[in-house]
Amino acid sequence: MVSPYNTPTPPPAPPVPRPPDSRPLHKRVLMWVGGSGLFIAGALIAASGSDGQESVETRVKPATTITATVTATPEPAPTVTETVKTKTQPRPTVTVTKTAAAKAAASDSDSGSGGGSQDSVGTCSVVSNSGNCYSAGQFCRNSDHGATTTTAAGARIKCAFSAKAWRWTSI
Repeated sequence: MVSPYNTPTPPPAPPVPRPPDSRPLHKRVLMWVGGSGLFIAGALIAASGSDGQESVETRVKPATTITATVTATPEPAPTVTETVKTKTQPRPTVTVTKTAAAKAAASDSDSGSGGGSQDSVGTCSVVSNSGNCYSAGQFCRNSDHGATTTTAAGARIKCAFSAKAWRWTSI
C-alpha cells in the first residue's frame, strides 16, 4: 500500500500564454475605426454646443464701494462688591448673685427644723445658666456634681446621683 503522504507532488504547470495575434485582422481594424469615429463625433458636438451664438465680451464698470466702520463701545462691567462680615468677639459671662439680709431666728425651737439653714435664706451659691436658684428634684449640670447650695427658700440641697441621674436632692 502506498502512503499518499510519502509520494512527492508534481510541480504545477506554468500558465499558457495567449498567442499574440489571436484576433483576426479585420476585427482589430474595426476597433480602431470605431474608436476614432466616436472621438471625432464627440469633438464636433462639443464645438457646436454654442447654438450659433457668439460670445459677448462684457466689461465691468467700476462700482462705488461703501465702507461702514462701526466702533463698538463696551458696556460697563458689573461692579463686584464684597461684603465682609465682622466676627463677633466672645463677651465675658456675667453672673448675677443676689444677696439678701439673713433673718434672725425668732426662737431656739425653730433652729431644730432647719438645722441652721436659716442663716443663708435667699442666697444661692450655685445658680442655673439663666441665673435662677435650683430646687430639689431638678437635674444637675456636669460641672455641679457633688456641689452643695441652697434653694430660693433657703433649704440646703446637694447634687447627687439619684434614680439613674444626677439630681438636686434635699440634705
